[in-house]
Amino acid sequence: MGGPLGAIIGRHPAAAGGGGEDELGGGGGGGGGGDGIIRHNRRCRDLAFLVLFAAFWVAMIVNSSFGFNQGNPLRLTYELDYKGNICGSRHGDPDLHELDVRYWMNPNQVYQSGVKDNKINLADAKAICLMECPIPAADGLNFVCDYPEGDIRLSVDDWINRDYDYFEFLTPDMRNSSLQLQGPCYPVIFPSVNVYWSCQFIARASNVSLKHWQQMGGINIDENILIDKTIHKAINSKSSVLKRYVADIGKSWPVLIVCGGLLPLFLSVIWLLLIRYFVAAMPWITVVLFNALVISVTMFCYIKAGWLGNDPLTVVIGESDPYVHITGREISHLHAATVVMTVVMIIAFLSSIAIIRRILIATPVLKVAAKVIGEVQALIIFPVVPYFILAIFYMFWFSATLHLFSSGQVLRNDCNTDCCSYDLKLGKVNCDNCCGYSMHYTPHIGIAILFHLFGCYWATQFFIACSSTVIAGSVASYYWARGEISHDIPFVTVVSSLKRLLRYSLGSVAIGSLVVSAVEWVRFILECLRRKLKLVDSARESCFGKMTSSSSQCCLGCIDWTLKSVNRNAYIMIAITGKGFFKASVLATGLIMNNILRIGKVNVIGDVILFLGKLCVSLFCALFAFLMLDTHKYKSAHNKISSPLVPVVVSWALGFIVAKLFFQVVEMSIDTIILSFCQDAEEHQGNAQYAPPLLMETLDEQSELQRLTQGP
Repeated sequence: MGGPLGAIIGRHPAAAGGGGEDELGGGGGGGGGGDGIIRHNRRCRDLAFLVLFAAFWVAMIVNSSFGFNQGNPLRLTYELDYKGNICGSRHGDPDLHELDVRYWMNPNQVYQSGVKDNKINLADAKAICLMECPIPAADGLNFVCDYPEGDIRLSVDDWINRDYDYFEFLTPDMRNSSLQLQGPCYPVIFPSVNVYWSCQFIARASNVSLKHWQQMGGINIDENILIDKTIHKAINSKSSVLKRYVADIGKSWPVLIVCGGLLPLFLSVIWLLLIRYFVAAMPWITVVLFNALVISVTMFCYIKAGWLGNDPLTVVIGESDPYVHITGREISHLHAATVVMTVVMIIAFLSSIAIIRRILIATPVLKVAAKVIGEVQALIIFPVVPYFILAIFYMFWFSATLHLFSSGQVLRNDCNTDCCSYDLKLGKVNCDNCCGYSMHYTPHIGIAILFHLFGCYWATQFFIACSSTVIAGSVASYYWARGEISHDIPFVTVVSSLKRLLRYSLGSVAIGSLVVSAVEWVRFILECLRRKLKLVDSARESCFGKMTSSSSQCCLGCIDWTLKSVNRNAYIMIAITGKGFFKASVLATGLIMNNILRIGKVNVIGDVILFLGKLCVSLFCALFAFLMLDTHKYKSAHNKISSPLVPVVVSWALGFIVAKLFFQVVEMSIDTIILSFCQDAEEHQGNAQYAPPLLMETLDEQSELQRLTQGP
């Protein structure tokens, strides 16, 4: 073990003359006046990784600056017209700030783009931006005409007021061109509905409008169902769905602030206070509340999936024909999430039954943590510091995310189609500008997004690790003070532990958080590769291949869990000894292995109860997010979200992170006390000298509790 730790962190006379900036003035009692609680000749550790972390932050800022410079979040919600303008943008030509729905003017182009081996793509079909999707006239024929310019002396407002129809003002040449479906005016033959700000054609032509069109001498219009499927396929492409999901985050930012920030803060503090004053009842309350919340969230998923009640998710924005049924990928994803939540609900219920007999083991160790929180009172307040740091970081990160995902370039397509349309500026039919515009994403944008996502995970792990280390240092000070509390300990221990972290151990924390983040991302990348290989070669996938894939994922999951456990204990030893990350990991692992039978069950059951507590907070945030998103604000007009799934999942994740920040006060208190106890016992031939009386009673009770709970 590299020598006793008591001489480093305890109140032995050898530590009395240490002094220095990292000395915590101790007071009260024990081994001689002036003894320090934590006193050690520390020095900065793992500086190379601290430099790496600083370089990472510089890269994050540069990467985000690229997104802020090139991106436009409007691109995530609204589409492009045939001129490359973003619908709903004030900076288009013309000004389109009121015109946010994309409408394809030529129905034959839409049909042809869906025919196999046809050169024309839907992205090249002529589309303009309107206020709402047009519908056929009940007793005549409506037209939708191009943006007014050239010889058409109408303002955009007049054009809108005329329902985009100025057919009566056309010259004979323009009318003849329009009857050939070459513009500038096109007939409204098919009804359409607003599906995520694009007009989805319904392949049900108006007989009245079609008859008037034919009487005017218009060319034949294809009425195939393909006109419906082509647009539906484009709206539900994977890239379009991903953009809508990211846009949902931007639209639901009030929900994220309330359910991902303020609500978990309030619930976590309440939970800590309940642990402090009602520790015996909290394990039972936590288990019951966890099951109730899992059931509630699952029921909301059933409602939104349309499997329960009459309020399913709809893809249509605004009112539509009740007989028109349009589905999307978002609904399929919600169905999948509902199935997953059902499985989770069943597993949660069965697991709760399994651990009921073990809850008695968790109660004594939680009492020890409650005792520490009561003595070192600043521990309840301290998590607010990393909470606000993370809140500022997440606001910056989410804003950068919206811009990065929308940072592609708007470029004209490279097409070889033969099509013509009337150019109002030139005053004639032009066959040279058939290609439309699309968003083009270069490979470096994908790399920038992946780096941005990895950066969020590493930064989150880093701040949580810093908080854990400060808490561990504070609790260690309490333990090695023999439980003798001076007037300094309740608050100064936390401040001193924070100073030691900032001065000596940031590099060690940086490498610990990097290791966990790297393993998580290796798992993510391997899972993506596995999915792609499965799609490519699903028919020939052997049993051996399936077994290898599953076992590799299982092994990586075990490695990830082990690393997180080792890291948590390493942070404790870093706080206590000031060692570097790898040396601290060795010390912590050695202590645990030497005392695994003594502390294993106590620690595991305590961790389970704390994990359920975090899930309770995060599930309550998810449930409240469902309730907020179920209001009229997020179900209509411009604030309508494509699906509650992503905002709810993000609220759950943020709630879990906030709960983790606060719950680790209890978690790290338990782990630090137990590790300190193990080291204390090793230094004193199996009899811990510095352990508080309550801890001694708790660990002595374990054999009796195990006999009571396990039976004969």
